[in-house]
Amino acid sequence: MPTVYRRSSHSVYICDYHLVFPTKYRRKVINNGLKAFIIARIETIHEHYPQLQFKKINTDKDHIHLLVSIPPAMSVGKVVGIIKQNTARNMKAEFPFLKEVYWGTDSIWSEGYFVSTVGINEEIIKRYIENQGQADEGQNNVSLF
Repeated sequence: MPTVYRRSSHSVYICDYHLVFPTKYRRKVINNGLKAFIIARIETIHEHYPQLQFKKINTDKDHIHLLVSIPPAMSVGKVVGIIKQNTARNMKAEFPFLKEVYWGTDSIWSEGYFVSTVGINEEIIKRYIENQGQADEGQNNVSLF
């Protein structure tokens, strides 16, 4: 799959992240209906935050995985908050069984999350930096832009 660089007014970037959100207390509450609800909510987030690009979404019974492109001007923590808030909104009204599982709390998401960067291969970056200042002739023509 070719690398696609994203552009904003003052930057060119690839800032892809793998995010994982566990459910509160790692309860296995995500069924097919809740999964569809979560994915639909995430797709509406893109409408309000078009700079966020959700590349892949999947769930297990007690957590959700996302591959998302986040611009450098936004923090990962802010995006995590946006996703958790928007997916949790109206969830208990749509799925009454969650009221029984999570009585006394407003969200089904744990406070924590996992994040890992996904980007250009480290070896490509090393070669690019090592070859700076050299003539293009005979070089491996490693280009980031």
